[in-house]
Amino acid sequence: MDLLFDLTVGLPLLPLRALVKIAEVIQDQAEMELHHPAAVRRQLEDLEEARRSGEISEEEERQAMTEILERMVTQPDLPRGAPAPYDGEEE
Repeated sequence: MDLLFDLTVGLPLLPLRALVKIAEVIQDQAEMELHHPAAVRRQLEDLEEARRSGEISEEEERQAMTEILERMVTQPDLPRGAPAPYDGEEE
C-alpha cells in the first residue's frame, strides 16, 4: 500500500522537490560568497576607489563601510548539513 501511495503521490512531486533543492543550493552558495573575506575586501577596495574618484561622499563611504563590515561579522545561517562551529565550550 505504501508503494502505491509513493508512486501516485510522490512521483509527480519529484520535479518540484528537485527545483526546491536546487534553489537551496543556490541560496547557500550566494550566502557563502557574500560573506567570503575576499569578496568583502573587494567591496571595501571598490568603495575606497569610489570615494577617491569623487563618486560618493565621505558620509556615504562611512555608511557603506559600516554595512559591509556588519555583514562580514554576522554569521550567516549554516548550510544545510554543515556542522556547527566549535566555540570552545562544552555543552
